[in-house]
Amino acid sequence: MTEGTKVVVTGLGIAAPTGMGIEDHWRATVGGVSAIRRISRFDPAGYPARLAGEITGFEPAEHLSGRLLPQTDWMTQLALVAADTALADASLDPAKLPGYDMGVVTASSSGGFEFGQNELRNLWSRGGKYVSAYQSFAWFYAVNSGQISIRHGMRGPSGVVISDQAGGLDAVAQARRQIRNGTPVIVSGGVDASICPWGWAAQLTSGRLSTGDDPARAYLPFDARAAGHVPGEGGALLIMEELELARRRGAPRIYGEIAGYAATFDPAPGSGREPGLRKAIDLALADAGAEPGEVDVVFADAAAVPELDRIEAAALAGVFGACGVPVTAPKTTTGRLYSGAAPLDLATAFLAMRHGVIPPTAHATPSGEYGLDLVTTARPGPVRTALVLARGYGGFNSAVLVRGAETVHSVLN
Repeated sequence: MTEGTKVVVTGLGIAAPTGMGIEDHWRATVGGVSAIRRISRFDPAGYPARLAGEITGFEPAEHLSGRLLPQTDWMTQLALVAADTALADASLDPAKLPGYDMGVVTASSSGGFEFGQNELRNLWSRGGKYVSAYQSFAWFYAVNSGQISIRHGMRGPSGVVISDQAGGLDAVAQARRQIRNGTPVIVSGGVDASICPWGWAAQLTSGRLSTGDDPARAYLPFDARAAGHVPGEGGALLIMEELELARRRGAPRIYGEIAGYAATFDPAPGSGREPGLRKAIDLALADAGAEPGEVDVVFADAAAVPELDRIEAAALAGVFGACGVPVTAPKTTTGRLYSGAAPLDLATAFLAMRHGVIPPTAHATPSGEYGLDLVTTARPGPVRTALVLARGYGGFNSAVLVRGAETVHSVLN
């Protein structure tokens, strides 16, 4: 295979506060139904931030064996079920493929925080002999890739990417690279979950969490009232394949193509150099052979920190012109899912293409200072090409351009 090999998505596995599965997530997202609530996993009263996008109604024991449950963190349990769902959506049975023809590349920003917290509590309060042997890997960043690969016998090129919020896009790009190098199938994306006291304390150190208590006002990107983001948990896993191989095996659907990608890193503060987000957008468009006018919607990073919102808005205006492209941030209904956020945006972008509607940025009222065409109510219309952006704490920038199935077919024909 070559650098020009088309890599497509044939299955989606969604685990999000808005729903476990494609239908529930899409229904809530296009309706602008928020899943942000006061934290229920622990008592947040003593913390400055008290809201999150939690996944509710999910019982791991209904989906996973009793052998797996004591080995795995909540995050990994979500990821295992998302992978199962994605494989089923793609009508792909791993048992019928050679193990070395399948790999797993995921992203993580925290690993199994809650599992680690519980075992450290045992260490401090009861002693080392009460610490689970599974602590050696259940907390680790690569655990989702490892557990998915073991569960399905996937022995091909695998790994984990750690670049905070940008990691989900970076993982998908690494998966595309491995497919172009000859691996037929890669499971990729990201699922994160660290809504526990230890994880919460770590997230608060960024200084970017919203301290509001009204779910409808707490996470407002590109809004004059913006004052930080609300965290969430979950994400999405994608089944990625080379286009012709997917066609030959009779894949029931092709959601679209991972057409372009780029990553940059911001310069050191005080250097006087420009932030790297616009360059990432330009390079992703060039990688896809696309012009700015071809992009039908941008799924924004949407930091909801005024300085960061200004940087993103300026990058978009520089590429597309003021109000030159519809911009949306459905993550206002889930919170920022860290490494799971951008894969969920990719999945949502493919669903927007399938249904012909841009989902809204719930609750936000766009401020005129940003010069954005921010979509605040569902907007019907053809969606053929979408740009997904993500930025990670510390200066990571990533951009992925995706094309819908109809566009992929028309380019080939």
